[in-house]
Amino acid sequence: MTTGEKIAKLRRENNYTQEQLADLLGVSRQSISKWESNIAYPETAKLIELGKLFGCSMDYLLKEEVTEKQEHQPVKRETIRDWCGKLLRERRSERMLLGMPLYHVGRNARGFIAIGLRAKGVISVGLVSRGVCSLGLLSLGVFSLGVLSLGVFSAGTLTVGLMAAGAIALGIIAAGAISVGVVSMGALSVGGFSVGALAIGHYAAVGDEARAMIAVGKTAAEGSVYGHIGTFETADVPLMLEWLDQNVPAWLGWARRVFGLLVH
Repeated sequence: MTTGEKIAKLRRENNYTQEQLADLLGVSRQSISKWESNIAYPETAKLIELGKLFGCSMDYLLKEEVTEKQEHQPVKRETIRDWCGKLLRERRSERMLLGMPLYHVGRNARGFIAIGLRAKGVISVGLVSRGVCSLGLLSLGVFSLGVLSLGVFSAGTLTVGLMAAGAIALGIIAAGAISVGVVSMGALSVGGFSVGALAIGHYAAVGDEARAMIAVGKTAAEGSVYGHIGTFETADVPLMLEWLDQNVPAWLGWARRVFGLLVH
């Protein structure tokens, strides 16, 4: 095979279009077309880049009689960096959706579906990820999942959101080992309305130990309006909600109703 035929074969094997290969090499699509048609030959620097990109030797690219991509070399252990490089080899769909490629895989990915070290899209996965549905080490999205997660609906290790769930959760409605929110559930729960092993609330708290205006605790309860130690019966819930109605501002009525569902 000629040099041009080998370049075309390698490009197709790696699922690149002429435009994508041109972008990676910093040349025009017409240059790729000329190389593959044997009208022109790549410069030495571009041949080296092609060899690195496709994992082949210069002899393979330049000599028609050489049919093996690489000369036999000692086996090299693949490093994490090598593995990540292969995983994030540039891929971009030619099909467009909402003004973005249908999918984009790369170090800095932007597409409807984006996967990369930095990813931005409707559905995004990356170390740093932003999207409607986002998954990442650092994640930002409407639906967000990550070690450090920020979103409307957020889950992860350290999470902040309208509704947040995680080891440490901060949100309007929060659930976690340590949780802070208007309505809060967790081992250590702090909020306007709290449920947990140690529940600290402004208006109401239910847990093993509870502190609030209205506090119900199995072992300890400190309530400025009402405190109950021991098992809290379901029949007592309406009375608690009645006290809350008298003390909770109208704009927090939704939180009182959510809390009522939790303690029923």
